[in-house]
Amino acid sequence: MADVVLESKGILERFKLDGRTALVTGAGQGIGRAYAHALGEAGAKVAVVDIGQAFADEVAHELANKGVDAIAIAADVTKLDQIQRMVDTVVQKWGALTIGVNNAGIGNWTAALEVDEHNWDSINALNLRGVFFCAQTEARVMTGAGYGKIINTASISGTIANTPQQQVVYNTTKAGVAHMTRTLAGEWAPLGVRVNSISPGYTRTKLVDDLLATPAGQKVLPTWMAMTPQGKMAEVTDLQGAVVYLAGEASDFMTGHDMIIDGGYCVW
Repeated sequence: MADVVLESKGILERFKLDGRTALVTGAGQGIGRAYAHALGEAGAKVAVVDIGQAFADEVAHELANKGVDAIAIAADVTKLDQIQRMVDTVVQKWGALTIGVNNAGIGNWTAALEVDEHNWDSINALNLRGVFFCAQTEARVMTGAGYGKIINTASISGTIANTPQQQVVYNTTKAGVAHMTRTLAGEWAPLGVRVNSISPGYTRTKLVDDLLATPAGQKVLPTWMAMTPQGKMAEVTDLQGAVVYLAGEASDFMTGHDMIIDGGYCVW
């Protein structure tokens, strides 16, 4: 059998996002901010979405200073009308939505015997319900165009039961995100939409640094490091390559995959 003819477009060209339009939720800080910068630097137009307008404005300004076409949108993605307005704003601005990164999420450390109804409902509302309805609203645009990339932020906490901290609600929602991703991928693949997720391990952000500065945080850090083969936490920049890959043409044959980036934590 003759060798398959390679595409005329080179591999680096297939990683470029020129002409693509992205939105990133929870992009005002932390991992979402890093994703927004990565997508913009790779060539995409970027809508920076955050519940706080000031946070979104700041990141959009950072991107504009790099020459990225960016807008800031304030949205609470637990509310369906605000999700719809978010997507409509992107389509009205740029005429398309090709990349949806559903990253907004929250969590806390609460023992299972202490979880109350508010704790359960508030975390599920953002981490699971919000991600689903963002994906659904984005997919309605993408399926109409016959192409799109949806990238959800899951977590290694959806694969493992964390220790020594107790966080059953967060873990449950992130496991839900990973399985939701697989389910949507199978349903939407015939319509041209690829759905994947990224599962970060322990990652250094301001919120995590603030937590680790507390007495409880100081107790957990040695365990995290001892259980990570690389012996360190991720920086947000360690996650940027994954989001660019999943957003671009290079990953067009990948769907339903949960990409774990954890310094080896889950190998044990």
